[in-house]
Amino acid sequence: MTDIQVVVTESDILKCRSTIQALRPALTDDLYLEAVQKTLEDNRQIIFIEEENQAAAVAVFETGYNLFRGKYIYIDDLSTLPGNRGKGYAGKLVDWILDYAKKEGYAQVHLDSGVSAARTDAHRLYLNKRFQITSMHFVVNV
Repeated sequence: MTDIQVVVTESDILKCRSTIQALRPALTDDLYLEAVQKTLEDNRQIIFIEEENQAAAVAVFETGYNLFRGKYIYIDDLSTLPGNRGKGYAGKLVDWILDYAKKEGYAQVHLDSGVSAARTDAHRLYLNKRFQITSMHFVVNV
């Protein structure tokens, strides 16, 4: 079984760089380290599966409480390097988060996912993991 690791050190953060950048290409090498450090300071955790001294798959999630959701987890990012897709790594990371949520007493786990043909495999994974489509997400650029 593949071990899931929690990001603790700067070395761990750097192991996740290519995998996070695959999903978030605007995080150039110049911006990456500071952006991830700020993310971790903002009530988030990063977990990953390592292959050949780099993260093959990564999940970034936050924990929180609000009036609508109660105690919840929100998955910000779930990314697998293209060469490691189809190995079940994303599913293992989601399972880890769901188990963590149960153990820690979180009421819900949420995520948003873009809508396009390229996201079909991701949506299949979320539906297979019992996520339900419950709302539309709106945004305005200001």
